[in-house]
Amino acid sequence: MSWDKVFNFSDYSELLPLVHNSLLAGLILGLVGGLISTFVVMRDLPFAVHGISELSFAGASGFLLLGLNVVAGSLAGSLLAAVLIGLLGVRAHDRNSVIGVLMPFGLGLGVLFLALYQGRAANKFGLLTGQIVAIDTPALSWLAGISVVVAAVMLLIWRPLAFASIDPEVAQARGLPLGPISLVFMLLLGLVVAMAVQVVGALLVLSIVVTPGAAAVRLASTTAGATLLSMVFATVAMIGGILLALGSSVPISPYVTTLSFAIYLICRLVALGQGRSHSL
Repeated sequence: MSWDKVFNFSDYSELLPLVHNSLLAGLILGLVGGLISTFVVMRDLPFAVHGISELSFAGASGFLLLGLNVVAGSLAGSLLAAVLIGLLGVRAHDRNSVIGVLMPFGLGLGVLFLALYQGRAANKFGLLTGQIVAIDTPALSWLAGISVVVAAVMLLIWRPLAFASIDPEVAQARGLPLGPISLVFMLLLGLVVAMAVQVVGALLVLSIVVTPGAAAVRLASTTAGATLLSMVFATVAMIGGILLALGSSVPISPYVTTLSFAIYLICRLVALGQGRSHSL
C-alpha cells in the first residue's frame, strides 16, 4: 500500500480553497448532528438512524436516476421513513421490526436505481461514502435552511422532549403527549439524516448522528451538558475528517468515522477512570 494515497499534503494550500463549501457544510452538520445525537442515544434510536439512512439513500439514488435534485430525493426518503417508523413503531419492539423491514427494502431500491443510472460513477459512490467536493452553493443553502428548521423546533420542544426521553413513564403520567413528541422528533431526525447522507454517505451516518451522543453521555451528567459535548465532538470529527481527506485520494468517510470512534474511546476510558457508567 502506498501511504501517499492516504496522506499527501504537498498541494494542500492549493486544494484548501476548493473545499470552502464542504467545511461550512461540515460545521453545520456537526452542530446539528451533535444537537440531535444525544436524544438519539437517550431514546435508543441508533437502529432507526440506520433505517432512515437506507430510505434516504433510496430517495437520493432515485432522484439521481430521474435527473432531479438529489438533496430533495434524500429528504423525501428520510421523511417517509421517519413518518413510517414514528407511526408504526410506537413501542420499541414494534419499531425495531418496522425498521428491519424498511432497511433491506430501501437498500434494495437504492442499489436498483444506481444500477440503472448511466452517469458518472463518482455520483453513485458518493451517495454511499460521501464526497468531499460535492457540496455546491445550492446544496449548502439546503443544509443551512434545514439546520435552522431543526434547531428552531428542537428549542421549542426541548423541555418536553428531554422529560419524555429521561423518564417516559412519568412524563406520560403527567399528561405529556408522547406520541406527537416522538413523531416530531422522528421528523427532525429524518431531516438531519438526509443532511448527513449528502456529506458522509448513507453507510456511515451513524458516526455523526449516534457516536458523538454516545460519547457525550459518558461524561456529562445533564442533558444540556451532553448535548453541548456532542456538538463539539461531531464538529471536530466532521471538520477534522474533511481536512484530513483533502490530503489524500481516500473518501472523507473513513477519516470522519475514525475520528468519531477515537473520541468515543477516549470518553469511555475517561468515564471508566472516573468510575462512571452511563450518566443519563
